[in-house]
Amino acid sequence: MKKIFLPLVFLFALLLASCSGTAAPAPTTGGDLYVSPNLPVDYEDALAVRNQLALGTLELIQSDSTISSEQAQTLLPLWQALRSTQQAGGTAQAEVNALLTQIEAAMKPEQLQSIASMKLTFTDMQEWAAANGISMGSGGGSPGQGGGMSAEARATKQAAEGVTSSSGGTGSKLPTALMDAVIASLQTQVP
Repeated sequence: MKKIFLPLVFLFALLLASCSGTAAPAPTTGGDLYVSPNLPVDYEDALAVRNQLALGTLELIQSDSTISSEQAQTLLPLWQALRSTQQAGGTAQAEVNALLTQIEAAMKPEQLQSIASMKLTFTDMQEWAAANGISMGSGGGSPGQGGGMSAEARATKQAAEGVTSSSGGTGSKLPTALMDAVIASLQTQVP
């Protein structure tokens, strides 16, 4: 059932992206990067937009500017589809852009402004990883070892340790662990 559900969610998200004419301004791309009309990447050590969206969403869920249940119901399948594109590999950038556009369209302007004002950097992502027991970059530890961690934290750590970057810097792929954490957090918001 799961094998059928995720592709259907992905196809539904693509259909929504192709049919929506007023949801959000069209993004532009520079090379293979998604560029948002809402989230700048022109400051020092800026995260790629998809990383800003993921880490910013986690911050919003923990703040007063929380994600509503209705938003979570909309965002959850979009993040799952985005996660699925990473697992599949070789996904066209246009598909990833369509999903990121839909994620932005599902968020309120003030939420996107809040994320933009966070000016999230690679250091912020490293701090998030450290706070969640995830080793990023140079490795350390083996997938599957999570002594005393919750199942969610262990899965997040395992996923993070298996991630590779496509081009390094702000253009690297969104860490699997970050997407898994967003998905898990949104699942707690859905009634």
